[in-house]
Amino acid sequence: MADLTPDEKQRLHDFAEEIARLAEHHEGQWKVQTSDSRILVAMMSPTAPHGLNVVRLRRQIEAQAPEVVALNDTNMHDPATGLTKIPDLMVITEEDADDTAKTVDPHDVLMTVEVVSPSNSLDDIREKAGDYPRMGIPVYVVVDPRHGKQTVTVHSDPAPGPDGLRYRKTVPYAFGDTVVAGRWTLDTSGLKAYPAHW
Repeated sequence: MADLTPDEKQRLHDFAEEIARLAEHHEGQWKVQTSDSRILVAMMSPTAPHGLNVVRLRRQIEAQAPEVVALNDTNMHDPATGLTKIPDLMVITEEDADDTAKTVDPHDVLMTVEVVSPSNSLDDIREKAGDYPRMGIPVYVVVDPRHGKQTVTVHSDPAPGPDGLRYRKTVPYAFGDTVVAGRWTLDTSGLKAYPAHW
């Protein structure tokens, strides 16, 4: 989105918000997010393994740092880039949580966590790994419970380079490993894999 003018970024954000308002009147739950100059709309179909993974990670994160909250499915918008995201988990200090704001400021976010869905894996694996460093997110954790994968990848150290602002450190783990993500240590032995037929 570096080539969009501030006015174009605002128009994209306003249009995404309008789509989100329309989606509220339709059956099912919808996530409306932006990436580059695109609006991404996905129907959410939460599954038990996905939800259990999110809850188990949330409990660990909050237990290790009582001053933080791990918000789930909450809007985050960055006016500087025009990007809007709704991560599975975003970790912020409770002091920085503004209960009067429509969206969370990504510059207050300490870490985001995405649990890959069976139908929309590229968004979490590729798109957000490029968008989150541009939004100022210092640590991004991707949990992939798909059959044959069962991995956790920690992206960190966002810095500018020849390809723009990107994460410069990526560490892969397998389910069962003890994962270091920023100031957190996560036990992944309780994470649930998706069934083979998904």
